[in-house]
Amino acid sequence: MFPSLLVLLYVGHLLADNALQTDHQAGRKAAPGAAGWRANLTHASTHVAVCSLALVVVAAVLGEGIGVLPGAAAVALIGATHAWIDRRWPVTAWIRIARQQKWAAAGGAAHVDQAAHVLVLAVAALALTALS
Repeated sequence: MFPSLLVLLYVGHLLADNALQTDHQAGRKAAPGAAGWRANLTHASTHVAVCSLALVVVAAVLGEGIGVLPGAAAVALIGATHAWIDRRWPVTAWIRIARQQKWAAAGGAAHVDQAAHVLVLAVAALALTALS
């Protein structure tokens, strides 16, 4: 079940992060204040919705048993951590701690961001596999 969960959650992530994210969300999700949080949480909610759909596909199409509470906890984890990572300061802090400033300036920050998101997807998929 783990491979199916990870692939479908990753596809959901790619859809929510690329095809479904608006210019407004992308430009303001890390901004200070209520407007930044509104854009951020709207974007994170898209991840919750799309990843929830991915879990429904795993359950219905692939016949894998995923409990409602574990599934809800997994998508809540994905949404909450996505919102946190997308505030950008966690990525910036990691880059500073890992001494990756030159690499980040050359476009590496986006890779650190995506690696953090995929790590959470893998943890969610592992947890769901263990609980199912």
